[in-house]
Amino acid sequence: MTSGSGFVGVPLGTRGSIRKQFATQLAVERTRLLYQGSLLPTLFMLLNGLVCAWLLWSPARYLQVSVWVVWLMALVALRVIQVAAFDSAMPDRQAQPTWWRMFLLGSAFSGLTLASAAIALVPVDNFVQQAWVFGLLGAATLSASIAYAVSLPAFLSFTLPCLLPPIAFLFWSGDEQHRGWGWLGLIVLGALLVVAWQVNRLIEGGLLKRFQNQALIEHLQMAQRRSERLNQALAGEVEQRRLIEEQLREAQVGLESRVDQANHALSKSEQRLALALEASELGLWDWNLETDEVHHTQLRELFGLEPTQVRSVRNDLKPRLHPDDLPLLRRTLVEHLKGRSEDYRVEYRVRHSQGHWCWIEDRGRAVEHGANGKVVRMLGTRRDVSAQKAQEEQQRLAATVFEAASEGIAILDPDFVLLAVNQAYCEVTGYSREELLSRNALELPSSRDARRHSLAIEQALDQQGRWQGELVEARKNGDLYPQWLQLNGVRDARGTISNIVGFYTDLSARRESEERLRYLAHYDELTGLANRALFRLRLHDAGQRVRLNGRSLALLHIDLDRFKLLNESLGHELADQLLKKMAQRIANAVPEADTVARLSGDEFAVLFDGYNNLSSLVRVTTRLLDKLRVPQRLDGHEVVISASVGISLLSDATFDLGALVSQADMAKQHAKHLGGDSFQFYTENLRASTLERLQLENHLRKAIEERQLLVYYQPKLCLRQGRLLAAEALVRWQHPQWGMVPPSEFIGLAEETGMIAPIGEFVLRQACWQACEWQRQGLAPIRVSVNLSVYQLRQGKLVSLVRQVLEESGLAPHLLELELTESQLLDSVEHIITTFQQLHELGVKLAIDDFGTGYSSLSYLKRFPVDYVKIDQAFIRGLHEGSEDAAITRAIIAMAKSLDLKVVAEGVETQEQLALLREQGCDEVQGYLISKPVDASAFGALLGRSMTRLIS
Repeated sequence: MTSGSGFVGVPLGTRGSIRKQFATQLAVERTRLLYQGSLLPTLFMLLNGLVCAWLLWSPARYLQVSVWVVWLMALVALRVIQVAAFDSAMPDRQAQPTWWRMFLLGSAFSGLTLASAAIALVPVDNFVQQAWVFGLLGAATLSASIAYAVSLPAFLSFTLPCLLPPIAFLFWSGDEQHRGWGWLGLIVLGALLVVAWQVNRLIEGGLLKRFQNQALIEHLQMAQRRSERLNQALAGEVEQRRLIEEQLREAQVGLESRVDQANHALSKSEQRLALALEASELGLWDWNLETDEVHHTQLRELFGLEPTQVRSVRNDLKPRLHPDDLPLLRRTLVEHLKGRSEDYRVEYRVRHSQGHWCWIEDRGRAVEHGANGKVVRMLGTRRDVSAQKAQEEQQRLAATVFEAASEGIAILDPDFVLLAVNQAYCEVTGYSREELLSRNALELPSSRDARRHSLAIEQALDQQGRWQGELVEARKNGDLYPQWLQLNGVRDARGTISNIVGFYTDLSARRESEERLRYLAHYDELTGLANRALFRLRLHDAGQRVRLNGRSLALLHIDLDRFKLLNESLGHELADQLLKKMAQRIANAVPEADTVARLSGDEFAVLFDGYNNLSSLVRVTTRLLDKLRVPQRLDGHEVVISASVGISLLSDATFDLGALVSQADMAKQHAKHLGGDSFQFYTENLRASTLERLQLENHLRKAIEERQLLVYYQPKLCLRQGRLLAAEALVRWQHPQWGMVPPSEFIGLAEETGMIAPIGEFVLRQACWQACEWQRQGLAPIRVSVNLSVYQLRQGKLVSLVRQVLEESGLAPHLLELELTESQLLDSVEHIITTFQQLHELGVKLAIDDFGTGYSSLSYLKRFPVDYVKIDQAFIRGLHEGSEDAAITRAIIAMAKSLDLKVVAEGVETQEQLALLREQGCDEVQGYLISKPVDASAFGALLGRSMTRLIS
């Protein structure tokens, strides 16, 4: 019997039955925990499902959403009925496997229900609704998955039907955004699997340990009672031996004629003594210290040895002693041999013949001394106390668990008198251990609510053996707190309750967390304003009032200007402080508003109920903008924030509230497009412009995907050599229905929407490839210029992209020129300088476009490692002798020459302009005089012709 088995001292046959009992108890307990824990996630899933239905409700989806909601409510009702039926069932019925299969079937249908919502109901073109619905469904999935993690089959029966179909659908849909949701689903599924495995392992280990401890305690109690009975029998036998010895002494004094009778009686007494010793499992030993010879009984029972194997203490018994116990044994024996102790008594470990260690209690006494006074003979007994030691260890472990438990635990007698409490119980109630022990728990001032339920508690303990419920109790200082109380009766062999074990859990932290969650469900955590959910509820209520009494609504959509730049510059912590201050300013500026809400990072909404005076709205909005732009100090920085405000009005009771929000957003976007720090009312013309812009954006995205974009090349003429040495790559859009779309109509849109990045990459790759293609055709090497955008620089991948394109195309780095306008240089100057230096190290040529139109500092300009400056065509148009443009042009050329830079003039259209530029020392020119932008084949033809006649 090894201590690692978990059943110390239990026969092998009994262990099998105990393991089967543990398995049955574990299955029943797991089913019980599943049913108890499934009610809250089920109700949470219903709540999230109703919120999703509300978010997705529209006439087009009326039938789908209605069917899904009815199906969801039916599943929830069935689950509630199932949990109620399970709770009311008797323990023997709860152990039936039918409950387990019913739970798995219900969880699978619940998972499929959520999956069907994610697949069939979530709109494919509304990211906000996708985020809300996926978030709500994900929250319901997370809640149910953690609750079902008590059993891995239950967890998988819910999680796999819930997540795998939507994930597969999102990946197969082909949309990039959907694949992003799909990856998020896979990550959530992986995280849930890890968490479920850990939770299942911990719960199963805890349950198994609890059942083992209960079985072990019962077994140890039985062993203790059996040991006490044996000790009593041994004491009786010892007393009987003492009486017999007295009778023997009396017989020795008697007549010799009765010697035979006395010997016969003595023989019987010895037999009884031997039987008594055998029954008590005591081994007698007689040790001759001079010869080291020992005589020992019960060797087989104690050590698993035969009597012939033990002749000497030093040679046969000492090698079997545990090394750690040998010093104690030697010290105790020496103390007794020197006469310092009346008895020799020690406990030590001896290796059994089967290989395990067993604890031995050794008692003895010196019975014979030699002529010199030394002890020459000792007699004593030995017995195996391994079971007692194991019991003591289990009691110590049980006491440790009892004290270390995080929830309060109390042990009571059948009359609710406290017998033992742990430290956690004292901390929950506020009483010390001395104040609690031997007192009736129901009579304590901290058990007022439990006292009101005393009759129900006693009845439940008698009938079901347990009671649990939530109470509102008081601590010693009078503070009330929510408490979860669980009482379990412990029955004796006759089936009557001998003790009651109570578990007391303080629910204060949980209630505070629930209150916090309820607050965060409707209010923004950072600013304290209403969040998007509460704003929609308030908007819906206001819409109902409009329909009832015909009142009007006014909505202000506020967006802080340049907040993203401030966020990147100041850092998220200071940006959050700034947002809190701006939110407070907005709330203080519009005290008459019904609702002030934060919709997203730097977007706010103000709702006025019954506001139909336009002049008053103008005054309120003007006052709001004035207060927002007041400078403020933030960690040593003076910050000025303006805002763009869009205003929409609703006075028609049949008007759509969703349109009210979108109209305010349109007006806000228009105000921001006009430069910000202003407000705009929504108009029908604005709606038409927004729709046209949205249509253009969609067509541009499609143009990028379907390769409708082309690259044209405008030649650059080298004035010194008189031939074409370079060309500027310009993007063109050949729409299948609209024809050639002017760049002025879509380049700005591409910058705002971020589509300039793929467009710029396309132009870069096409220009590099075409330059190599002209060389392969035998034409002279041409330097191609490609325009950059600030958006590409901000992405931080420009250098690696240029390096990759040069390697793939095979173009020499000095034949690639990258252009950035002068005004764009002021955006993140240090970052642009670093990027330009890295590009310069690659060998790429760099140019400043539209030079002279910006406000760049010369101190910055000399730090940029550029090779060319391009004079803006605005100066070239007015270029004639004696004009201001001519003076500016001469100054730019002179400055560039002093900085060892080459000058390119764009927009050259007349021979006079060309002559003046050649006279001033301009290096290269481009414009309609040389050639309009042409496609690749036409430009190849230009390279084959001489430009001499243009120069002359």
